Amino acid sequence: MANTYTLTINQGETLSLVATWKDSTGTPVNLTGYTAAATLRSTYAATGTVLYLSTTNSGIALGGTAGTITLTAAATATAALAAPQSGVYDLELTSGGGVVTRLLEGQFNVTPEVTR
Repeated sequence: MANTYTLTINQGETLSLVATWKDSTGTPVNLTGYTAAATLRSTYAATGTVLYLSTTNSGIALGGTAGTITLTAAATATAALAAPQSGVYDLELTSGGGVVTRLLEGQFNVTPEVTR
């Protein structure tokens, strides 16, 4: 079952979110061999993407045995987002064996930048 988290993105600011995936005993999950992707959309039914981060586009870094997942978007990428806006997102990890786990899901909010 995915954890719910509201993601706030400040337009024009570098986004950096670090999470640690732990098993039921509190031990970090070894993410060696995993890939990850996070998609932000305006609605669940929307076909367009507001922002896409993955291990293949360097938007997500996995910390191996530490179990850490770091989502990053450059300030230039967040500056290009329309603001204010809100929508939905999820973060899925795929094991080397092809098992997909939705780790995080929820709402996102982009807050407008004043200083440019």
